Amino acid sequence: MSATRIYLSLIPQGLIASMLPPDEFGNYYAVGTRVHARGEAIFFEVDRSAIPHGEFPLEMIEQRCVPKADGSPMKSVYLGIYRVLSRIPVAALGNLYLVTREGQTLELTRSEYVREPDRQAHLYQEFCPIDPMVASCLEPLEFCRAITDPSRPVHVPRIVFSQLSLRELAWDPLHGEAHDLPYPNMQHLREVLDTLLRDEHKSSKLFLKQVPEGVFYRTLRGGFYVGDQHDFAFYRFPGIDELETRHYSWWRSAQRF
Repeated sequence: MSATRIYLSLIPQGLIASMLPPDEFGNYYAVGTRVHARGEAIFFEVDRSAIPHGEFPLEMIEQRCVPKADGSPMKSVYLGIYRVLSRIPVAALGNLYLVTREGQTLELTRSEYVREPDRQAHLYQEFCPIDPMVASCLEPLEFCRAITDPSRPVHVPRIVFSQLSLRELAWDPLHGEAHDLPYPNMQHLREVLDTLLRDEHKSSKLFLKQVPEGVFYRTLRGGFYVGDQHDFAFYRFPGIDELETRHYSWWRSAQRF
């Protein structure tokens, strides 16, 4: 019998029990179910023993996540869809999986995080619990702490986000070369970044309320981050050379859309 696993999906948000291993679950979730409005998927594997008692109906796993009559594995049993990330501590999150619209899955593990000391502009794509694109002068750990600070009028209890490349715009928003940056409304982005770098009293500013284009893998810088006021984890995204040599099928699939 296949081992039962628990996955925390970010697109859309949900806690799901499944008898499928991560790569098979990623393929099923992206292309084999009608749940998704867009095929991309991002999910963590979750340590069941680290889920706070009483937050989710985990007893459903033994009751419903069992082989079907024909012996095939149960693909998904939903344990929750509302405020899931806020109820799962960072310590319970295992490896992170990135799934393309074609169902190709890339596994990321936790890496050591090193702070970025220089003041510069950053661009963050948030995934959960909200999904805007935000410009900031805060490096990733500082940004995480700020956006989850309950003393601020606008905050979330826990967040998952990635950092995107700005190339020369990180230091010179108005005149720096954008090269092939694919973000919409580049002139507005330049103005937002310039405002942040000139105003020491403002650390972050909304750039886009939503990102309909999906995940910007081609310009992803550093990796993915998840955290709150007390805990923080970094998942390094491979460089271009590593993607082309070790994860070519995934990388090719990720760039098709």
